[in-house]
Amino acid sequence: MALNRGRQAGMALLVSLIFLLLLSVIGLGAMQSATQQEKMAGSVRQANQSLQAAETALRRGESRVQGDWPALSECNAVVKCLPPSEARTRVSPGFDPSSGVLWVQVPDGLFGIQHMGSGVTPAHLPGVASANLYRITAIGLRGASRTILESVYARYQRSEVDPNEPARQHFRRVLWRQLQ
Repeated sequence: MALNRGRQAGMALLVSLIFLLLLSVIGLGAMQSATQQEKMAGSVRQANQSLQAAETALRRGESRVQGDWPALSECNAVVKCLPPSEARTRVSPGFDPSSGVLWVQVPDGLFGIQHMGSGVTPAHLPGVASANLYRITAIGLRGASRTILESVYARYQRSEVDPNEPARQHFRRVLWRQLQ
């Protein structure tokens, strides 16, 4: 009877060690899954913050158009009126000679403005014969995340203005898109 008990005690130890090993493997898998989910949540958070930074830069650019529109010179070549290709790689403020865009620093991003000239009967502006169009390209940078937004902003005068009153400029966003 004593010999039978000794074999059972050894077997219980072996089964316990196997269960301990299985629980350790399950615990490691759960830890790896939690770590991966934490990384994904961090990436989503950075992407959201870069989108918010780009939207802030876009609003700052639109405010700049409203305040400084007389000082903005019109594109003088087709190449300079194209969307700036450097927006996908730009990280610092300054003038880009290939696109003619002056990039301005804002918190967590940049914006650039292009005066594209006047357009006849622009979309989303019923009753307006012509408007001056401005492209604002905004870059939001947060961690490894980059968001690029672009809007076309119109400056126009209403046609039903009293001729005795001074001409008042109106501004409106007529296009918005996310490039990256």
